[in-house]
Amino acid sequence: MKKNLPILENILITGIAAEGKAIAKYNDWVIFIPFVVPGDVVDIQLTRRKNSYADGKAIRFHQYSMQRTTAFCKHYGVCGGCKWQILPYEEQIKYKQQQVIDNLTRIGKIPLPETLPILASQKTQFYRNKLEYTFSNKRWMTVEEISTGNTFDNMNALGFHIPTMFDKVLDIDECWLQAEPSNSIRLKIRDFCLENNYSFFDLRNQNGLMRNIIIRTSSTGEVMLIVVFYEDDAEKRNALLSHVAQQFPEITSLLYIINLKANDTINDQMVYVFKGNDHILEKMEGLKFKIGPKSFYQTNSEQAGQLYKIARDFADLTGSELVYDLYTGTGTIANFIARKARQVIGIEYVPEAIEDAKINSEINDIRNTLFFAGDMKDILNAEFINTYGRPNLIITDPPRAGMHNDVITTILSAEPEKIVYVSCNPATQARDLNLLSEKYRVTKIQPVDMFPHTQHVETVVLMERKNF
Repeated sequence: MKKNLPILENILITGIAAEGKAIAKYNDWVIFIPFVVPGDVVDIQLTRRKNSYADGKAIRFHQYSMQRTTAFCKHYGVCGGCKWQILPYEEQIKYKQQQVIDNLTRIGKIPLPETLPILASQKTQFYRNKLEYTFSNKRWMTVEEISTGNTFDNMNALGFHIPTMFDKVLDIDECWLQAEPSNSIRLKIRDFCLENNYSFFDLRNQNGLMRNIIIRTSSTGEVMLIVVFYEDDAEKRNALLSHVAQQFPEITSLLYIINLKANDTINDQMVYVFKGNDHILEKMEGLKFKIGPKSFYQTNSEQAGQLYKIARDFADLTGSELVYDLYTGTGTIANFIARKARQVIGIEYVPEAIEDAKINSEINDIRNTLFFAGDMKDILNAEFINTYGRPNLIITDPPRAGMHNDVITTILSAEPEKIVYVSCNPATQARDLNLLSEKYRVTKIQPVDMFPHTQHVETVVLMERKNF
C-alpha cells in the first residue's frame, strides 16, 4: 500500500522555479508547487518526495502575496498553459531575466558579461499566431462538475490536452492566446460537429472522425485553418469545410489532412487545399514570408521582429561576410539579414520549410541565399564547408534540445569570427556555450520575452572568437 505523504502547514513561497512552478523550502527540502507565487503562505500536500526535493500542491492559503494578481482566463489552473497569469507581468519578466542569468551561470560555468535588460512583449494577450486544438470523446471534467454528482451526456471536447494525460482534453470556451477569429472558428466547428453527430477522436482506442484543428494567423490579416481528420469520409468532410468557409470568408487558406497515424504530427502528411491558398503571408520590415501548414515561424510575430533585429545587431555585418544560418526554418533570419551580408547559407531539417525559404528569397528579390534540407549533423561537416566556404559568422537557432555535439565540433573546426546563438531554452544554450567556450567568449546576452504568462524565455547570445 502506498504511504500517504504528509501535509506541510504555513509554508512561505520564496521563489520561482522551472516549468512555471514556484519554490518553497522546508528543512533540507526544496519543494516545487504550481499555481502559487512568492509571498503566498500555504499548506502543501506533498505529491512526491525525494531525498533533497519534493513536489506538492497548495491545498489551503493562509496569506496571499502582495505580488499576486487575478487570473483573467476561466480555464486557469486546469489548462496547462499560461501558468504565470497570477503574477503581474512586470514581475514575470524579472524572474525570466534571473532565469537566464542563473542558467548561463550555473550550467555554462564560463565568464559572462552583464546581461542586458530583458525585452518585454508589447502584447501580453492574444500574441500567438498559431494554436492547435485536439478533439476528444473523453473530455476532462472539472472539480466543480465532479462535485455536482451529475451525469453528463456530452463528453466531447475540442481544446487542449491536460498535462501528463494524453487521452484527456479540456474543452475550451475562450482562449486568450490568439486573436479573433480563432475562438469563433473553434467554437463554430465544435458546435457543427456536435449538432451533426460527428465522432470526436478516441485518443486511447484510436478511432473517430475529428482529430485536430490548427489555426494560423498573420500580421497581414490572413488566416489559415487546417482541419485534421482520422477517417476519410468525404461527405462529412465536405459538409464541415463548406460550412466553415461560408461562416468565415476571412479564412484565406482552408486546408485538410487525413492522419491515420498514432501521433498528431503532420510533417509527414499530405495536405489538401479545400479553398484558397496553400499558405499565408507574414510581413516583417517590408519583407514578405510565405508560411505553409508545416512551416516553423516564431509564434509571436511582433516579438519575432525584435528578436531578429537583435540577432542582426549582434552580427554587426559589413556586407562582406559569408553567414551560415543553422536551423533556418523558413529562412526568416537568413532573408532578414541577407541584404547586409555577402551570402547567407541556411540549413534546416524540414524539406517543406526549405522550399518556403527559397520562395521567401525569390518573392523578396533576394539573390544571395542558398538553402539545404537535411539533418544538421549530417549536412554541416568539413566537406560542406570546403565546398561552400568557411563562414565569417554562424547564426544558430536550434530546437529546445540545443545543438548536437557533432554540430558543435564542426562549428569549432570552422572557426567563424562570431556566433550568434538564439535559444528558447537557456539551460541547453548554457551547455552549448560551455562547449563552444573552448575557442569563444560570450560578449553580449539579450533575453527576449516571446511568451507572456509562461516561464519560457528566448535569449540571444553573441560569442566572439578568442585571440590566442
